[in-house]
Amino acid sequence: MASLKELKGRINSVKSTQKITKAKQMVAAAKLRRAQAAAEAARPYAERLTRVMASLAGKVSSDGAPKLLSGTGSRQRNLLVVVNTDKGLCGGLNANIVKAAKARAKALLAEGKDVQFYLVGKKGRAPIKRDYANRIEKWFDTSEVRQPGFDEAEAIADDLIERFEKGEFDVAHLVYPVFQSALVQNPTVDQLIPVPSPEEQAGTGGDAVVEYEPGEEEILEELLPRYVKTQLFGALLEREASEQGASMTAMDNATRNAGDLIKKLNIQYNRSRQAAITTELIEIIAGAEAL
Repeated sequence: MASLKELKGRINSVKSTQKITKAKQMVAAAKLRRAQAAAEAARPYAERLTRVMASLAGKVSSDGAPKLLSGTGSRQRNLLVVVNTDKGLCGGLNANIVKAAKARAKALLAEGKDVQFYLVGKKGRAPIKRDYANRIEKWFDTSEVRQPGFDEAEAIADDLIERFEKGEFDVAHLVYPVFQSALVQNPTVDQLIPVPSPEEQAGTGGDAVVEYEPGEEEILEELLPRYVKTQLFGALLEREASEQGASMTAMDNATRNAGDLIKKLNIQYNRSRQAAITTELIEIIAGAEAL
């Protein structure tokens, strides 16, 4: 049985940890409001751009379509762009993202496809490296940026488009979390490059009757890269909101668990103290009787 001094030290240690988790919970809650607002504000723009892209793509012949839309004619070489967080202490968020990425990789490999990984964020590196060390194409580090934004999304998009134009891959899939609430962040896998065709974007309103000037091909040449950048920017915003929501929930659970542990330790401490007092009284009475 632990001594009173050891129990007291452990109680103080757990109380210190509880203060830290409570502070992190409050910080995450404050950041979550801003991150959630940013993610939700970006969704209508991305959805509207998707509808415009579908409308334009439906008016362009396969021969005149830009490569970002028509693709390479093959789906053999697949690139998984996995967006993880740079920091931990956010529950199972990163584990779920990695799980979704590995599941897609496993399915593609089972079909005889070639798979490579393009990792954004630090926390997904180690678990993916354990199983697919020779399939990691590149790490894009966002840890040195306080708030990753459109500049980072643009840099990633430019790099991916350049690799696609060089023929380094046929299809790029974006794996990222979609923020639903502080309790729910859903890992999602979307095709990023080539831009999904109108048939793949069913229900987006791509059949609207619209006349474009200049021609659809010229507009697509400008909008396709912006579409890729917008999708990546949205993924970074969803990641930030998901990270703060998951972190707030994880720290709340940790704070509650610390409180429960403190209660148990206090009970154990009081019982041990009472037992020590009782033993001491017995010894005093026995000594007095001996006199």
